[in-house]
Amino acid sequence: MELKRWVDERTGAFYWGHTSALLQEKEENSDQCQDQEAKLRSAIQHVVKYDLEKENMTDPLVLPSADCVISTCLLDAISKDQDDYIRYLRKFCVLLKPGGHLILFGVLGATYFTAGKDKFHIFTYDEDFVRKSLVGEGFIIDYCNVKERTAVSDITDYKAVIFIAAHKEK
Repeated sequence: MELKRWVDERTGAFYWGHTSALLQEKEENSDQCQDQEAKLRSAIQHVVKYDLEKENMTDPLVLPSADCVISTCLLDAISKDQDDYIRYLRKFCVLLKPGGHLILFGVLGATYFTAGKDKFHIFTYDEDFVRKSLVGEGFIIDYCNVKERTAVSDITDYKAVIFIAAHKEK
């Protein structure tokens, strides 16, 4: 719902301008922030709700197989244990066509994150577990990078971040 509000440029939608400003600052081209945001908004064709507990998580919609699925810390937040992680990973994999790509970003060694005054569980895992899970679900890992945590904050307690790009075997 929040993403849809942002795409439609509704009043009160979460402000992402700081993110594009940081990107532009890195690229030393800060006057193009609004253009980049408008370009991103126009590229989004659909915002789809899903329920991971359903067989077809986008029910009643039946989506065509995708070329790419991106997951950013979602599996970390919704999984209680290894079995949950693999079960949810499998559901994402169903969305991909053979040869399709999965881009996975997660946090290693984390146990919690906070939002306001609330503290939430994060599934704790390591690089070896993610690699084995992906291979077990029929993926070939094209790229993997782990970056140790450098900033300290009480918002979360992760040890490192992991970025994996993999493709589904044909």
